[in-house]
Amino acid sequence: MSNSPLTNAIIITFLLFFSTITVGWVGSIYHPEMGTNLMQLFEKEVAGQMNIDKPFDMSVKLFINNFGACLLLFLGGASFGILTIFIMSLNGIVIGAIMEIIHKDHSWVFIAAALLPHGIFEIPAFIISGALGILLAQSLISEWYGGADTAGEAQKLARIFLLYVLPLVVVAACVEAFITPVIIHLVS
Repeated sequence: MSNSPLTNAIIITFLLFFSTITVGWVGSIYHPEMGTNLMQLFEKEVAGQMNIDKPFDMSVKLFINNFGACLLLFLGGASFGILTIFIMSLNGIVIGAIMEIIHKDHSWVFIAAALLPHGIFEIPAFIISGALGILLAQSLISEWYGGADTAGEAQKLARIFLLYVLPLVVVAACVEAFITPVIIHLVS
């Protein structure tokens, strides 16, 4: 396994994200009203903005929403990582809670059909963005102590963001708009 700073940050972000999914899942089991409230918030703020009758429009809105979230994860590093960690954790909690709510009425196959087709692109985009945010925060802290050039590091991180995250978000939005609904319909 590589010992590069990016690899280490990806591992940290991955563990944070999936541990908060567990928190959301378990929290929703023991406090179903929390899961219901998060599901209603998700439906109002995200799903309610999507027009499933027009997949192209839906893919554009999904792209804008997810690209914005990834950008916040990355640039949240400028808050010494506080915003990055908060957004990553909140997304994990919401996903875990919604999975538990959906699991009450649907099978694991349905949940997999609803998440995996686009999630194999979207989740890595979020995790890489969060990792880049952590690296930006580390650079700021290092510069604080006189050991780094944060502006130069931010440029390198931005190139990685554009090279990897942007294409992943584009593909995820297209898959979520055009392919995921078809797969969900097949397993429903």
